[in-house]
Amino acid sequence: MRGYFKRLYVRTMEQAYGQAFREVISALDNGGAFLDCGASGGTSFERLSERIDIGKDQYHGIEWDEACVAQGRSKGLNIQQGDLNKALPFEDNSFSCIYALSLLEHLLYPCRFLNNCHRTLQADGTLVLLTPNISTYFTAVLILAGKMPSSGPHPDSDLLIQTEELFKVSPDSLIVDSESDTPVHRHLVVFSFSVLRNYLRMIGFSDVQGYGFGLYPFPNFMQPMLEKLDPYHCHQMVFVARK
Repeated sequence: MRGYFKRLYVRTMEQAYGQAFREVISALDNGGAFLDCGASGGTSFERLSERIDIGKDQYHGIEWDEACVAQGRSKGLNIQQGDLNKALPFEDNSFSCIYALSLLEHLLYPCRFLNNCHRTLQADGTLVLLTPNISTYFTAVLILAGKMPSSGPHPDSDLLIQTEELFKVSPDSLIVDSESDTPVHRHLVVFSFSVLRNYLRMIGFSDVQGYGFGLYPFPNFMQPMLEKLDPYHCHQMVFVARK
């Protein structure tokens, strides 16, 4: 059963990231500065520059891990160290596009972050988010079975992750670091599809589009149709919000 859900997970993440990057590329058509939140070592810039003509002068990144910041800067990228739980260190109306992929669920103050994104986006600017959905059939079944779902949220114990107490579907290559002072893969606040969509509208985004990926437990060949019928209960969400 774990192998089946791992295959669903791999396909889900490939499709979700594919959609997110297409949305970022579309948002960058008009040029302007853009901000990569949770930039790591700048891998998203490398992926984008393979597909569209963008300059390093357009790219800005913010990342909490100093080693990743140093790695990005060694490539000539403008990445600064910062805590995304705090106010974004940029002026109002600074960016034409802000994107945060697999970031929101790791923040203590995700609503504060979203408000800061709205503040620092230019008029007609675009926010692209990729984040998991708490309201899935898969999660509900696991909770009824007394399990804790996915690779996060999880308590601060590597031992629980290594046992059958948690149903882990993320790749085995994912580093287990839950007992460290700064765990990378713990999920803190996970939104539902409806709540995230409505909140983006509440804080002032005028056009909000959402997509769902991975309606578990249905097999992969059924996913494209089911994701369109019911994005509300899919495992991953991509939102595109325009100011």
